[in-house]
Amino acid sequence: MFYGEYYHQLDRKGRLVLPSKIREVAKNNFVDKFFITRGLDKCLFMFSEDEWKNQEQKFKSMPFTKSETRKFNRLYFSGTTELVYDKQGRILIPQYLKDFAGINRDVVIIGVSNRIEIWSKEIWVEFYRESRDAFEEISEKLIDNL
Repeated sequence: MFYGEYYHQLDRKGRLVLPSKIREVAKNNFVDKFFITRGLDKCLFMFSEDEWKNQEQKFKSMPFTKSETRKFNRLYFSGTTELVYDKQGRILIPQYLKDFAGINRDVVIIGVSNRIEIWSKEIWVEFYRESRDAFEEISEKLIDNL
């Protein structure tokens, strides 16, 4: 559903303009609300409301008697907030999430099918640089298991 790589900056008030392609996909799929939370690899995960409900169901079904499940759910859900973009397509990411992801001004927004990831530009560039050479090797391992 969400695809692409977009370079943006936070405005003076700390707001982020969602790329027009992402807003168009959201509009065409009747998405007006997102949920954003701590992601993996120092990025933020942002889900449509429907996809968030799917994710929530998966995590709720995990046994809470396991300490790793409790720890993960606490960190994941406590960091979550609901976002609605304004008429200009802007969202306001809470400061604690920007701190978690190391976001100051320059941001990279990537579409990863069922979610959007929001990265600090510096962290994304480093992640991409370190990962791109292993892309073919990783794809061989993953695709062979499909």
